[in-house]
Amino acid sequence: MIRVRQNPILFIKITAAAILLIFLLAAPEFVNHDPFETNLSLSFQPPGTEGYLLGTDSVGRCVLCRILTGGRISIFSALAVIGIVFTIGTSLGVISGYFGGKTDAVISKITVIFQAFPGFVLAVAVAGILGPGLMNGIISLSMVYWTTYCRLARSLVLNMKEAAYIQAARMCGAKKRHIILKYVMPNMISQMIITATLDIGNVTLSMAGLSFIGLGASRPTAEWGAMMSESRSYLQTAPWTIVFPGIALFIVVLIFNLLGDSIRDSMDKK
Repeated sequence: MIRVRQNPILFIKITAAAILLIFLLAAPEFVNHDPFETNLSLSFQPPGTEGYLLGTDSVGRCVLCRILTGGRISIFSALAVIGIVFTIGTSLGVISGYFGGKTDAVISKITVIFQAFPGFVLAVAVAGILGPGLMNGIISLSMVYWTTYCRLARSLVLNMKEAAYIQAARMCGAKKRHIILKYVMPNMISQMIITATLDIGNVTLSMAGLSFIGLGASRPTAEWGAMMSESRSYLQTAPWTIVFPGIALFIVVLIFNLLGDSIRDSMDKK
């Protein structure tokens, strides 16, 4: 269990992550410029220009407004991937580990096949087949990350399914579904949450990477990777157009990585 009250550092990090999510969810509603409206007469306005704190991009769009709007897209698409792979991977891992036999063999072989490819290379291949787009990016990353949760869940179930309390439940006539939901899942969920929290930053970076090479969010979507891709040609003449989205990405990934480390230390005393 997480003892937040006994761990003030963890409390601070959870609070910071919650504030970040709330801010990114609400901020686009209060921006003073349309993040998609172009105005070539205002292109490449430097940071500090009146009305444009972080300047404008090549077609006169407010960089700050696009960063705030893109934050919602970048983070919540990453959370969508985590939700999908957590559900699918954990379910398959539990089924594989608990029932064993042919079911375990089939799921394990499928997992090995997916893990035979380098993760990001497989995501690029799938996204290339499906075509660019935010939803296709989410699908391609989900096909990469589910294997981690499947293998972890399977190993945890294998370690606990012969435990005394599981054997006692079987002797009392408990059904397999009841045992899984009441005894297996509660004793493995902490490890799964740790993995999911640590993966948020990785998935955010991967989504940005897909968008940067043109296989994730497409123009004019204000996603951080797509913003950096659009501005890479102007790195020397207008560096703020790529540096500020990169800083935003760095800060978000850092916050979630620190949060994941703290949750791991709090829940896993070993």
